[in-house]
Amino acid sequence: MALSKRVTDRISSELKKYITILQEAQNRDISESDTVVIINDMLSDVLGYKKYTEVTTEFAIRGTYVDLAVKVNDEVRFLVEGKAIGLILKDNHVKQAMEYGAHHGIEWVVLTNGVIWRVYKVHFRQPIDQTLIFEINLLELGAKPISFVEQFGLLAREGFTQSSMNSYYQHQQITGKYTIAAILQTPAVVAAIRKEIKKLAPTIKPDDACLLTCITDEVIKRELLESEEAKEATAFIKKVARANERKVAKAAVDKTSE
Repeated sequence: MALSKRVTDRISSELKKYITILQEAQNRDISESDTVVIINDMLSDVLGYKKYTEVTTEFAIRGTYVDLAVKVNDEVRFLVEGKAIGLILKDNHVKQAMEYGAHHGIEWVVLTNGVIWRVYKVHFRQPIDQTLIFEINLLELGAKPISFVEQFGLLAREGFTQSSMNSYYQHQQITGKYTIAAILQTPAVVAAIRKEIKKLAPTIKPDDACLLTCITDEVIKRELLESEEAKEATAFIKKVARANERKVAKAAVDKTSE
């Protein structure tokens, strides 16, 4: 959903205002509860939610409560797990919120210490899992303000929809490092590299298998080959390739039958 200039201007100006607030809070190393107060204010001032009716703490997880939940028209849009501003964020900090989301059909969880904002997609499978779809460090706002406004805009009251979040997630997956690493290992890319090498040195005839070994052993990082994300990316590319092959075969049959 395209945001109006009024909304993007609000996000941009409020983010800049909060830089000073967050820097001061970081210098004082404030507690988790005090950090959550700032986060609550940001949900209202930056993202446009009604502080007293659309942001709540009344979501229990195994006897404890999610720090914050954003709820509009009886629909919980996302959960927020807040941590102290000086804490280094880790994926396991969203475990409880992720489990709650998975059991209640809530796909999106935000983990933040005020300065760093991480947005996760919850996967409703066994075991329950999550994917980090973007991370923002507000103290780096000056380096790429447009990107920050666009990403915060996804969470804004005026911009959040399930379809826009899923579209962004799919875009990140397709253009992300795991998919690109998987593409580099496909026969078509290996063949293209072989052709480029022959242009540089026509007398050299590199073997595709040797090139693939070089790519996997020396070019691509190990995490991009062996992680679950890497396996999912490889499976996705193979699925698309099979679908394309079926389309080509069907087109050939249709042309023959004309």
